[in-house]
Amino acid sequence: MLIDSHCHIHDRGTYNYVFSHQQIGKKLLKKYPDLPHEIDDFTPEKIIARAHAAGVNKMICIGTSHEDSLAARDFAAKYAKDGVFWSYGIHPDEAADSLFANMTSSDSEDLRRRRESRIGSSPVTTGRATGASEALLSCLPSRLVAIGEVGLDYRNGTANRTAQLKLFERMLQLAEDNNLPLIFHIRDAFDDFFAVLKNFPDARGVVHSFSDSPENLKKSLDQNFYIGVNGLATFAPEIPLPPLERALLETDAPFLTPAPFRGTINEPARVQDVCAYLSKVTGESEAKIAEITTKNAEQLFKI
Repeated sequence: MLIDSHCHIHDRGTYNYVFSHQQIGKKLLKKYPDLPHEIDDFTPEKIIARAHAAGVNKMICIGTSHEDSLAARDFAAKYAKDGVFWSYGIHPDEAADSLFANMTSSDSEDLRRRRESRIGSSPVTTGRATGASEALLSCLPSRLVAIGEVGLDYRNGTANRTAQLKLFERMLQLAEDNNLPLIFHIRDAFDDFFAVLKNFPDARGVVHSFSDSPENLKKSLDQNFYIGVNGLATFAPEIPLPPLERALLETDAPFLTPAPFRGTINEPARVQDVCAYLSKVTGESEAKIAEITTKNAEQLFKI
């Protein structure tokens, strides 16, 4: 069995957008005549069926905003019997417009006190109620398995760094209060990432789609984080890979389609191709890689 620990198959708008920009070459279609390439090939039912046929029996739909997270929640509820779970997250790109962008000084002081006292016994209560806390509280228990994707993304310079840092701290506290792991999105921001984490020594989770230096990989592993490996590794082999005992397989579908299927829409079934790539470069059997990475995901997300 395989697990896609990071996908966005609940987001039809994103799938429609990616499809509208997709250009499948005639050579690729000739080589792989059964390749899905029509928009009707990407209904949730067909995506899930192909995942199951490829041995991918569990999928986690990742939230990227408050509204998107609730869509992931509803999708996971609808397809619960098909092995779908969800996470609540606000992507750093959404920081300026997030629920926490206008957090008051009283809220900030409450966050500081909770960090210092390490109190977290009641679910989703960090001082004043927020939309995020109410949303989580209303659906617990549910198929919610993590807080994410959350983090820091400095690829566009210094814009919104203050808002990103404020949001990231709030999300870390939300995870701590609810004893949930985190799914980190970190891009060109590892120095601040590790600095913020000093205030949250018990944080656990996965660094999604790692694409940084060997040094920052080691620091992430030293924090006992898992590392998300997806199709990026198949076409950017310079990216360092984690040891299998700290690896999670993911797709980031509909993005980051693995080679040799670049130019097509990604989907959870492609976890199998990531597994095959890791088998090729590590010398381990696909069965062993599936066993190890599945166990890792089950332990982190309790699924």
